[in-house]
Amino acid sequence: MRKAVRESSGNNQISDYESLVEVLVRHRGTLSRRHAQVAQFFLNHPEEVAINTIVRLAEQVGVPPATITRFAKVLGLSGFPELQSVFRERVLGPGLSYADRLTELIERPGPSDIADTDLEDPGRVFDVLVQAAINSLMRIDQNLNRVELEGFVATLAEAEVVHIAAARGAFGIGAYSFYGLANIGKRAHLIDNLGAMRAEQFAAIGPRDVLLTITFDDYTPETVEITRTAAERGKTVLAITDNELSPVSRLAKHALFVKEARLGHFRSQVPALVVCQSIIVSLGRRMGVGG
Repeated sequence: MRKAVRESSGNNQISDYESLVEVLVRHRGTLSRRHAQVAQFFLNHPEEVAINTIVRLAEQVGVPPATITRFAKVLGLSGFPELQSVFRERVLGPGLSYADRLTELIERPGPSDIADTDLEDPGRVFDVLVQAAINSLMRIDQNLNRVELEGFVATLAEAEVVHIAAARGAFGIGAYSFYGLANIGKRAHLIDNLGAMRAEQFAAIGPRDVLLTITFDDYTPETVEITRTAAERGKTVLAITDNELSPVSRLAKHALFVKEARLGHFRSQVPALVVCQSIIVSLGRRMGVGG
């Protein structure tokens, strides 16, 4: 399987970040477990990859440095330095103002300093979470696909009812989306498995309805299963997830990618909430709500 990835990469040379993502998406099912782990981390933390050493990245991913080197070679690259250059070009490219912001990101304490954070110091935890949110917002401001965002809102506008699948860490974002949609007059249902009636809630999705899926790494199995079943039955799916390798991204008519910074097992939900708020406000305006 690794040989197949290398040969395919030779025919579709990785020249920039976009072509790297295309190669990873094409071969998402052929990567080994550890290489898939590296791919997920790299797509979710591109700035970290651009500025850190292979040893530091290996610690963050939880693999030996040699695994990252092999991962680069599996993709048809000479090694980690060539792979890192793809991420550096993406970050530092022509956007000089963003490069200035990146310099500040490097110099200020942030999510990369979590290992050294005194988690018993509430002030320090607060500082790190604030910086994580700032970094995530900078990233999404730079990278959110506006065409997909427009398609997202247009599809919601045409839907009769929006059914929201969001659980565990994403539940708060799903609950807020339900609240926001209800307040602009859009019929919405939250698939919350109350009374163990997830199947009955799913069965309520009509032919002109939309399933809004919200899930991030480590993707909630129940949410993934609901999304897969909906797609197989011809339902329209919209997804808010973390990257192109997410198991729900290829099932969605439109997908928006939100890379959320972490503090241990906790994620900053700020960027995802901003995305949901922008969707709800835009949809409300189309529906004549808000003046």
